[in-house]
Amino acid sequence: MKKKSVFSSFLSYFYGNFIVLLLGFIQTPLVTRIMSTDEYGRTGMFETAVSVIYIFAILGMDQAYIRYYYMENINRKKLMKQCLYPSVAIVSVLVVLYFVFSGMANNYLFEKSGLDITVLVAAYTLISVFERFLFLDVRMQQNGVLYSNINIAQKILNILIILGTWHFLGNDFRVVLYGMTLSWGATTLFLACRYLWLNTGKRGTGKEDGTAVYPQKDLVRYGTPFIMVLLMEWLLSSCDRIALRQWSNYSELGIYAAAMKIMVLLLTFKNTFVAFWSPVAMEKYEREESETCKAFFRQAFNVTRFFCVLAAAGLILFRQVIVFLLGADYRGADRIIPFLTLMPIFAMMFEITVQGIKFVKKNMLLNFASAAAIICNIVGNTLLVPRLSGIGAALTTGLSYIVYFAFGSYFSEKQWKVGYDFKRTALAAVMLIILAAVAAFDGRTMSVTVCGIAVIAITCAAERDSIGFCFAYAKTLLKKIRGNK
Repeated sequence: MKKKSVFSSFLSYFYGNFIVLLLGFIQTPLVTRIMSTDEYGRTGMFETAVSVIYIFAILGMDQAYIRYYYMENINRKKLMKQCLYPSVAIVSVLVVLYFVFSGMANNYLFEKSGLDITVLVAAYTLISVFERFLFLDVRMQQNGVLYSNINIAQKILNILIILGTWHFLGNDFRVVLYGMTLSWGATTLFLACRYLWLNTGKRGTGKEDGTAVYPQKDLVRYGTPFIMVLLMEWLLSSCDRIALRQWSNYSELGIYAAAMKIMVLLLTFKNTFVAFWSPVAMEKYEREESETCKAFFRQAFNVTRFFCVLAAAGLILFRQVIVFLLGADYRGADRIIPFLTLMPIFAMMFEITVQGIKFVKKNMLLNFASAAAIICNIVGNTLLVPRLSGIGAALTTGLSYIVYFAFGSYFSEKQWKVGYDFKRTALAAVMLIILAAVAAFDGRTMSVTVCGIAVIAITCAAERDSIGFCFAYAKTLLKKIRGNK
């Protein structure tokens, strides 16, 4: 794959998420201004509940689909069925169990109950399984334009449905539940119709669809270790909310959830990168020489780290401007955001360095990385949340993701050595922790600004090679554009 095609592919994914980001500037302040902190806190518990059901339902078969998609002569239609059917069967059983125990579950999660709440949890979980595989098929085709357009349509629908349901329900957390469920349901239905139209009858005999079929047990053996990985990742991302639910109140949980929504600034880049990177990385491993592939991975990691640090520092510096849009009740989010910035940037770098484990199919090693992060997370939340509330939860989450990245990268390098520059990564981690601490515990504009500028200056000095690469690439790209005119 040529550099231009890689860059163009990334842009096709990014433009949609960038528009979604802009729409998020409408959605998040809209929700926080029509909903109290208590009710908004309950929406966070909804996401926590459906996530854990989804983890057991998906069975890690989405990862099997990614891993085997580029295998030589693979029958991709059969692969989709092999991966999708077990997940649908499992989610159906889990949905039934949720209906049986819905009263107890809803009272604990939301301190409210009702048939519509139970139906929304069940429907969103079932939709999530189909959405995952249908969207994954679009990603593996590296169809970034469709990926972006669907994301834009989903976000617009979400905003419109929230406005519509708010007119009838008012200050009620179910407004967000309806928005999430119905918008995802509509876009998933479109993707399902598209997939069936392309893969039935004469259209289903495309040249790219091979004849090789791998045994179901091989797919399950590859995918099942990801159950524990995803469960631990769920714990990693949910322990903070559970701890706030246990030792604080829904108001603090609502402020924390709002701070998490602001993370969309970095999560947009992270989600775009993951959607783009997974198929590119797997295709390169399967089709290119080992040393060429490793050199590409090293360069990608260096450039990604550089932009991640700049994005995190920028968000911390301008966090108060963004928090202002949320409304007066959510002002405390400016102390929570700094440590949360560590989460998406180390998760993004993790997606590069951990690929070696997936290549050699030693997925159980991911469980050890997850276990180390979970232990850190549980201990941190237990010690810090009762004392520092949302700041303690954010600090614990940020440090846990650093631990997750460190252990996962170590195991991956042992299995498939690339030679990443972890010294500069450690420097970046230390600088961002210091900057986050100043912003969270000091908070004075001058102190944060000086510290932030220092972080950016040191990063630019340390990453001179990445800056040079970016300038050289931009220069080459401009020459090609001019030459094509």
